[in-house]
Amino acid sequence: MAITDWPDAQRPRERLIEQGAAALGDAELLAIFLRIGVKGMSAVDLARALLAHFDHSLVRLAGAAPAQLTRVKGVGPAKAAQLVAALELARRGLREELRSRPALASPAAVRDWLRLTLAPLPHEVFIALWLDAQNRLIADEEMFRGTLTQTSVYPREVVKRALARNAAAVILAHNHPSGVAAPSAADELLTRSLGQALALVDVRLVDHFIVAGDAAPLSFAERGLL
Repeated sequence: MAITDWPDAQRPRERLIEQGAAALGDAELLAIFLRIGVKGMSAVDLARALLAHFDHSLVRLAGAAPAQLTRVKGVGPAKAAQLVAALELARRGLREELRSRPALASPAAVRDWLRLTLAPLPHEVFIALWLDAQNRLIADEEMFRGTLTQTSVYPREVVKRALARNAAAVILAHNHPSGVAAPSAADELLTRSLGQALALVDVRLVDHFIVAGDAAPLSFAERGLL
């Protein structure tokens, strides 16, 4: 049955207008974006099929390339391009928020941006969010890239980039492609080493996040690990 045949109170777009976006499930929100389904499938059915293709993971969906999206029946090049563009706009909007407001004043934006940026990656990446004296974002920078299981991070190089960016503080983050956010002993040792090295040049380590799967990024500061 097409969505246009549904009662008004059950249609995703009407529900969003009346109740707000938070009242809708993932498939309903995605259906509003898709607009129409295909023969035998409503837009909601198509949205469910798209989510199922990516193991019901919004993180995996967010990291999909257009060619991966078009493998789902009913998702053509135009819809795939629109979805990728919408997700990139979300990333840029969050980055803009970090640039315009102190990072510590918008911790949710930091976490959301990290999830959208790092969680979908199949390889491990270590990044730095360089902050000015007011904790506003100067730049985000990929520092090191590794394999599926490990990466090599050199404190000397991190300090050099901090000085080059004229940063007063930094938020560090890396992803665990395994999907497990728990910090390893090596993660904790590295964080201590980086904090000590940065302190020598008066750059404050605000936090270190581990991003893994659909879970909220793990904060070293909140765990008392800094």
